[in-house]
Amino acid sequence: MIADIAAWIFTLFVVDPLNAEMRQHLDRPNVPVEIVQQSRRCLAIEVPRLIDKAGNEPGWATATAIGISTGWMSPQRLFDGADPACNALRGLIGTENTREAEG
Repeated sequence: MIADIAAWIFTLFVVDPLNAEMRQHLDRPNVPVEIVQQSRRCLAIEVPRLIDKAGNEPGWATATAIGISTGWMSPQRLFDGADPACNALRGLIGTENTREAEG
């Protein structure tokens, strides 16, 4: 029961907003097709893994949801740095976070 609630909270506060933000960035006309494909491939692989982890580790799920929602933690940390598809997504997230910090 607690695991299901943690996974739901994680999805509500991390996965859904992240998907919406990425969709917005990836739908821009100036984003290369390769970046779009790699980022979507990363999301397709990583999101189910993250939701599973959230269900198995409620404390991690809660801390991560709070950290990302409040800006204390970058969503970049959620994605595997060794996966080239996720590197494209991490780069996109990093670029957007840098722009927000400067603005």
